Amino acid sequence: MIEQDTIRLLRECDAGIHMGVKSIDDVLKQVRDKRMKEILMECKKRHERLGKEVEEALHRFHDEGKEPGMMATAMSWMKTEMKMAFEASDRTIAELMTDGCNMGVKSLNSYLNEYKAADEYTKDLTKKLIALESQLAEELQPYL
Repeated sequence: MIEQDTIRLLRECDAGIHMGVKSIDDVLKQVRDKRMKEILMECKKRHERLGKEVEEALHRFHDEGKEPGMMATAMSWMKTEMKMAFEASDRTIAELMTDGCNMGVKSLNSYLNEYKAADEYTKDLTKKLIALESQLAEELQPYL
């Protein structure tokens, strides 16, 4: 049970990190404020570093990880495109990114509760990812 929950939790972290990095990539070229762009680029780097840790952990279990679901990816892309078409501004980007962070935090906490038997290392990785998402949402507040 420990190994199954550990792998499942790692997969969800992997998918969340991929979704976060893709979301940042989707909006980065449209950011006008220099500081906001720096915040997003630094967050992307932190996600990628954590992603490497998650991938290494998954490889120890001979697991390939998990890409975000096609439906979630498509819905995220559509929401971004529609909102940016209506109002392409840093405020809109901050709103989109904050919404994504909040959904990520909610989902990851849910997975922590669901996969209680996961090993402590994996739970710590998940908590680091939750902290990254929370920090980004907080750093983007001045742009809302």
